[in-house]
Amino acid sequence: MEQFDSVTSARSETNSADMTKKHGPDAGNDPEKQQGKPNGFVALVKELVELVVVTVLLLIVIRWSLAEARYIPSSSMEPTLQINDRLLVEKVSGHLGKPIQRGDILVFYPPPEEMGGHDLSNDPLTVLGRLTGLPFLPYEPAFIKRVIGIPGDQIRVVSNEGVFINGNRLNEMSYIKEVPAYNLNVMGDIGGRTSTGSVMYPYRQGRDTNGPIIVPPGKLFMMGDNRNNSEDSHIWGFLDQKRVIGRACLLFWRQLEPPKYPQQILDE
Repeated sequence: MEQFDSVTSARSETNSADMTKKHGPDAGNDPEKQQGKPNGFVALVKELVELVVVTVLLLIVIRWSLAEARYIPSSSMEPTLQINDRLLVEKVSGHLGKPIQRGDILVFYPPPEEMGGHDLSNDPLTVLGRLTGLPFLPYEPAFIKRVIGIPGDQIRVVSNEGVFINGNRLNEMSYIKEVPAYNLNVMGDIGGRTSTGSVMYPYRQGRDTNGPIIVPPGKLFMMGDNRNNSEDSHIWGFLDQKRVIGRACLLFWRQLEPPKYPQQILDE
């Protein structure tokens, strides 16, 4: 019995040696048997695509639901906000239904009339750029202004005096640069030169031309703190609340100008 086992073992070792000689030591690495394994380049491309998709989805979720960063490109909100200030625009309160109040500083997409009649709200690439903020996608300008009138408010502006809401003058000396140098008494007074250089008077025609300026439901009356250097509601009229991006909540970066020393030091 022991002799039979020894013979059988010897034959098995001989067969294994013959198989190794026939197929070689790399027989297990037959390319035909490796077709099920992913190619290295394909795997890399797949990982990159997955990374890009996840990054874009995270950008969309954060910018749509939480907040986004913006910078100030103009002087329309001086002295409150200065050119090149960076601020955080929060969106949580809007999703939670917090009502917009007079005095809030909002970032919003301006009415199409202000931008020459171009409404980019349905352009796919612009919508994607709006949601992600990626720099290589189409850029849609945004404005930042202060809420002056909410639905139901009656607005009047008296040159060199100030803004009147429902017959009462607003106390704004703590944040405006200077009092307005224009009058707004009726709807037909709204108008002026837009940021694109054209002149518009949106309410000069129609039965409400000589009517009081009353903020309609779902609209807002917006003004910059630099009243005489701001393209705002005194030019293009009421803002649809659906165009609001969010509330300015945090100023996190401001460029400080170094002190200017004289070129020469005078002897005392």
